[in-house]
Amino acid sequence: MKSINLAAIDLNLLVAFEALLEQHSVTKAAEQLQIGQPAMSAALSRLRVLFEDKLFVRLGQQMQPTLKAQSIAPGILAALQHIRQTVTASHSFVPSSSDRTFAIGSSDYTSFVLMPSLLKYSHQASPFINFRMIGFEKDSVGDLLEQGAIDVALGVFPVPPRQTQWEPIFEERFVGIARQGHPALKQGTMCLETFTQLSHALATLRRDTTGAIDKALNEQNQKRRIAFTTPHMMVLPFAIASSDLVAAVPRRIALRLAKVCNLTMFELPVKTNRWTVSMLWSTLSDQDEANCWLRSAIKMISQNVETT
Repeated sequence: MKSINLAAIDLNLLVAFEALLEQHSVTKAAEQLQIGQPAMSAALSRLRVLFEDKLFVRLGQQMQPTLKAQSIAPGILAALQHIRQTVTASHSFVPSSSDRTFAIGSSDYTSFVLMPSLLKYSHQASPFINFRMIGFEKDSVGDLLEQGAIDVALGVFPVPPRQTQWEPIFEERFVGIARQGHPALKQGTMCLETFTQLSHALATLRRDTTGAIDKALNEQNQKRRIAFTTPHMMVLPFAIASSDLVAAVPRRIALRLAKVCNLTMFELPVKTNRWTVSMLWSTLSDQDEANCWLRSAIKMISQNVETT
């Protein structure tokens, strides 16, 4: 079979073929495509050379397709229809009817803070959209976004990976939590000396016993005892509620679980830095309508979550 070099073919000729097939007239086909009649006649000449056939011949007042034109017409029309559908689909993300599934790279913290609000918003505005929460290692997040394994990533990204875009969505800070009625709490406050003498719980993924609080204490030549560690942030409030342990957790977690777990929040007696939670996405999906909708929704709900 003879190989055809598509790069050498003006695919607009296929559109001209379609117009001639529909209009049976060079003049009317030119009007349909909003080009001059000479240009249409030139397109027909090039079509004849390409297919090695007259394709359309005048019979009476109309240009009728030859047998060759009739045989190739279904394939050409189907190809043009497929192209039109593909182009239309790329510009037709409708949240209210889309059944798109979004994969969001997220820790348990950002999932806990943002997903309830995102699900509520989506249920009202886009009831058929699905979400998949995906855990990730920060070293691999750039590859996951570029490969399309996740649509966006949520977290703290001091140095965003190459080929990504990012946007800050909210600031966060640490507060202390203890069980209600904890003997070390006096009027909802705790001094530094008491704080360092207590047993603490720590959520860490690094399998160590050093967190941001320990670094802040070290600057004041202080240290604390870490009696319990877990890689799961959501475990901490429940562990604190059933013991005399105390912990430092992001404020949004404390706000949401204080009542549920019968906890008391308190300001830490040691200064810690705030941090910024950001949204990260691939440059490849920067202009994608569906991805833009997802980012807009996340940004909107982030502005409405409990702030400091």
